[in-house]
This record gives sequence, structure tokens and C-alpha cells, in this order.
Amino acid sequence: MTLPDAPWRTRPGMDRLLAALGAGEGETRFVGGCVRDALLGLAVSDVDLATRLAPEEVMKRLEAARIKAVPTGLAHGTITAVIGGAPVEVTTLRRDVATDGRRATIAYTGDWREDAARRDFTINALSADPGTGEIFDYFEGRADLDARKVRFIGDPLQRIAEDHLRILRFFRFHARFGSAAPDVAALDACAARANDLMALSRERIADELLKLLALPDPAPTIALMIERGVLRPVLPEIESADRLAALVAAERTAGIAPDSIRRLAALLPAEPETAAAVAARLRLSKRAAKRLVSAADRFVAADPEALAYRIGAAEAADRILLHGRPGPELAALASWQRPRLPVGGGDLIAMGLSAGPVVAATLQAIEEEWLSAGFPKDREKVRAIARAQVDQALRSSQ
Repeated sequence: MTLPDAPWRTRPGMDRLLAALGAGEGETRFVGGCVRDALLGLAVSDVDLATRLAPEEVMKRLEAARIKAVPTGLAHGTITAVIGGAPVEVTTLRRDVATDGRRATIAYTGDWREDAARRDFTINALSADPGTGEIFDYFEGRADLDARKVRFIGDPLQRIAEDHLRILRFFRFHARFGSAAPDVAALDACAARANDLMALSRERIADELLKLLALPDPAPTIALMIERGVLRPVLPEIESADRLAALVAAERTAGIAPDSIRRLAALLPAEPETAAAVAARLRLSKRAAKRLVSAADRFVAADPEALAYRIGAAEAADRILLHGRPGPELAALASWQRPRLPVGGGDLIAMGLSAGPVVAATLQAIEEEWLSAGFPKDREKVRAIARAQVDQALRSSQ
């Protein structure tokens, strides 16, 4: 088997990059996810290269070839080459000298197998000659791809000890590529070492978990993680994947794209306080935290657009889907634009109100009535609503 032809292999600038890095002389190969995904017939977005060349030599050659080179991970042997406006990561072959579960001390090597051996799963350790397409497979990765099996290279416990994040990566890759029961040795190792997750930064945990939740149907894998106690050390609030499974079904029925924050909300109790605590623990962005907390409030108004006006279109869609009531009107929220109340404070003052708090209070009452009426656009109708509320305010002030 050889690497299939694909547009990413011949995109503008790729031949010049490969020539500069000595691919024709065996110095550089395609490696990792691009090889794996190409063999599976999947679209390839990120292209990674591995090379025998030292990082300094990579920089020198790219500069000589007038290819933009960014030392994005120079301490770890990674240079980012920019061709056609897109990045290609170029990493010198490495071996681990020491690991502590969070980071590794590395040394460079010229041995392709030694570099492949430090990777996590057999399906991620494949490499390919850019010219001939010849596949190099040191750990039966192609057989695992054919079987849709995710398997650690070597002893799973040792691989997890090297990098604790591999626990979560195992489940994400199983959800994406696995088609049968998970590898028993890998599953047992992940369950046995689940407490190791507590040593990781919460940002790394959040990033990996949200990637898992963004997959087409992560519910069975999440259920397995719950069953084996993998999430308990860092997210004890997650006790069931039933609501997640229901949400995935609702998203499919409504034709709504998966959203990892919405799906995280489905795993949590319907308690805004709990959602806020989890968001803080995972150090989510302010925007993501706000959305997670909103989704934890299961109140759904009868009118989806009225709910969207109050809390935002994305937040309204979250609640409707989590409530299990997706209807045809839900799709309209994707392109819904928040209408603007056609009257303002100046209009109310012109109608006789005195400037001050009464203007804001009356404007709020007008907005509520306008919202309940379905956001009428007719200016005269809105003015009639405003006139009635202003008269009421004037009477109350007498």
C-alpha cells in the first residue's frame, strides 16, 4: 500500500518545501495524522513533516529557499513553514530522555523507528515517503486502521505515565476511529490511571474533552468513560451520558451542527451554579462559560425568537435542543438577527416624560409589550404601544 494521491500533497509550495528539506534523499517524510487520514480517505487539513535534519539546519534551508520559517516550537524541534499561506509543521526526529506525565525532555535522533516509538497510538506512528508514497509502518498501524482499532504503542501504562493526557486522547481517538469494542489493555490502563488526570492543567483537559464532544456521536464513548470512572477525578459532576445521547439525536433531527459547549451542558446537572463551577475549573473563556451557565437553565419560552431576544440565538438554540423540543422554527435561529426596538428614550421625552429613571423603566415596559406582540415593525403600532405606556407612567407620577 502506498499513500493515495490527494490535493494536499501537491498544494502550492509543497514541492519546493520538500526539495529544500531533502525529501528526495530520504531526509524528510509525511508523518502522523495526514498519513492516517489519507489512508482512511478523510480530508487532510494539517500536514506534518518529520525530518532527520536538525532544527537549525531546517531554518537555514527554509531561509535559503525563501520559505517563511517560524520557530514555533524550537525547544522541541518544531519549525512551522508557511507555504501558500498555510502552515506545515516540520519536526526533527526525537526520542524521550525523561518524562513526568506532563512534559518530556527530548534528544534528537536520526532513527525513524525510534521517533515513531515515542508516539501514542499505532495509527499515529505511520510515515510516508513524499515522492514514492511508500508507507513506513513499524507497529502494525495499518492493520489497526483496517480494523478501526485504537491501540497504544507498547505498554499502555508506560505510555500514559509519559503523558497523562493520553488517557483522554485514547477515548477521543476511539470515538473518532474505533468501530468495535475498545482495546482491552488500553481501556484497563486508562481506568487504572484515571487519577493521573489531576496532574494536568485544566486547560489541557478542557481542550481534549471539548474536541471529543465535538465529534459526530461521542455519547457511547462518554458513557464508557463514566462506567470506568475515568472522568470522576476531574469532573465528578458527570454521572450519565443519557442526556448527551438525547441531545445528539435532537441535533440530528433538527439538522443542527454539533457544539461542544452545548454537549458539555447536557452532561451536567441542570444547575447554573454547578455549570459556573465547572466552567471556572476548566478555565473556559468568558463567552463559553456564559453559554454553559445559560444552557444549565432549562427554561424555554413558547416563542423561540422571544427567547433568542432575551438570551441570544445560540443560547436559545441550546436550551430548545436540551429541552428535547426541536421544531422547524429552530433552524431559523441560525440566521436570526436581533431586531431593534423602533423607539428610544428621546421619543418618550418628546411624548411628555421627564428625563430620569422613569424613562428607562417605561422603555423596558414598552420593550416587553413589543416583544410579546412578536416584534411588530409597523412604527405607528409601536408608537401606540409607547403612547399607552407613557400615559400610564404619567398617571402613576401624579
